[in-house]
Amino acid sequence: MRLLDLGCGAGRHTFAALRKGADVVALDAKCSEVEAVKEMIEAITDAGELTETVRSGATVADMTELPFATASFDRVIASEVLEHLTDDEGALREIARVLRPDGVVALSVPRAGPERANWVLSEAYHSVEGGHVRIYRRRELAARCSRAGLKVIASHHAHALHSPYWLLKCAVGVDRDDHLLVRAYHRMLIWDITRRPLVTRLTESLLNPLIGKSLVIYLVKAS
Repeated sequence: MRLLDLGCGAGRHTFAALRKGADVVALDAKCSEVEAVKEMIEAITDAGELTETVRSGATVADMTELPFATASFDRVIASEVLEHLTDDEGALREIARVLRPDGVVALSVPRAGPERANWVLSEAYHSVEGGHVRIYRRRELAARCSRAGLKVIASHHAHALHSPYWLLKCAVGVDRDDHLLVRAYHRMLIWDITRRPLVTRLTESLLNPLIGKSLVIYLVKAS
């Protein structure tokens, strides 16, 4: 399985896929992010966390001009990245181009409801350089994907526990990481991500349909 992690950021999805045995290419527009991912890949390789057959790479590139051959990936992940791109449809066309005929795309964007509330509460949340340039509704996103040659096969909402966190940050100031409530909530999120306790997993699964911060869709090439 060959996977492309677009807008890889700190590499969370890259590392998870590598540990599952996939060959992974991580890509981001920021050189600093890519260099950090390369260092982490080396570290987990040296620690013996990956099988010897796994191949990996990380590169800096523009999502609208992917430096890969047509039909070269079995899976593509684009998590919380399209909302940052001026030419999101150009990026979707490139995703469709590099995806193999039987491949699958996992794509997530901020959900319209929580995202709109954050925009109302804080101009700084989305107006910074590299910030969010649009709010997606599911129907609109599906239409954009369709025009790019991709068809939605499933969808769900995720990360409900993150919605109150970002509402809180937008209410007190997105740069106020030192705020008592922000710090406390952030510690809880880290605890949830690292420990995955049953109580928060069940709570989030119940809340996801209502306040999930992310819309996640799965796509294949349109026939």
